[in-house]
Amino acid sequence: MSELAEKTLRLTEMARRIRLNALDMALAAGSGGSHVGGSLSCIEILAVLYGEVLRFDAKNPLDPNRDRFIPSKNHCVLAHIPALAEAGFIPREEILEFQKDGGRLTGYPRRPEIGLEYSGGSLGMALSVGIGMALAAREQGRPSKIYILMGDGELNEGSVWEGFMSATHYGLDNLTAIIDRNRLSYDGDTEAVMGLDSLKDKLASFGWHVSQCDGHNAQALLEAFWDTERGHPHVVIAETVKGKGISFAENRPEWHHHRLSQEEYDRARGEILGDSL
Repeated sequence: MSELAEKTLRLTEMARRIRLNALDMALAAGSGGSHVGGSLSCIEILAVLYGEVLRFDAKNPLDPNRDRFIPSKNHCVLAHIPALAEAGFIPREEILEFQKDGGRLTGYPRRPEIGLEYSGGSLGMALSVGIGMALAAREQGRPSKIYILMGDGELNEGSVWEGFMSATHYGLDNLTAIIDRNRLSYDGDTEAVMGLDSLKDKLASFGWHVSQCDGHNAQALLEAFWDTERGHPHVVIAETVKGKGISFAENRPEWHHHRLSQEEYDRARGEILGDSL
């Protein structure tokens, strides 16, 4: 087996574990519900980032030379927190404390000491934050790279496009934006709300180096992250499915934020485990 094939298999299995742990978190959240759909769509992205791409030391989480992952769509905590557990930032059992009183893991947490670099909530802001981090890293001569995960629905925010222009102006080739292109926002089909196609052409016209791939394929994601161009910020358009892995949640807008019942949990877990048979 080639090295790339071994990495792909390892990251695919990591994504499966994250998806199962996301279900555990959603069930533990109880009647308050959680952001299921948009978390499931970006799980492979997070597995590839934390399993291969990002440079960090979980035992020294505040290392000034670390790479930064900034989740602009910070409601993807059902994917992000299990990825942090996989990377060694938190114990696996802590994920079940999600949204519990007195716990560290809330809906929009910022705790750099456990790898949570950014508290979102207001969409469209994180790209500008990441640009500031990328500029600071360059000015300080640090090797840090900045990765920002954005939802396609938030591309309706004007501040995002100002950020796209700014990153090109400063030639921030230490900055990568990832767009979770699941084509479904809380308000419905992104193309019905405010059409984005051809997104690749738009971003290229703004001076970004654009890669586009299947966002649920670990090998395709790896190759997309490696496909950079000196002197240009990089954007990866990851084509995904909202609610990926659960048949009754896929492409269903009501699963943007939803309460997971025990019956639904059992059915979803069976579907995910069935993929490995």
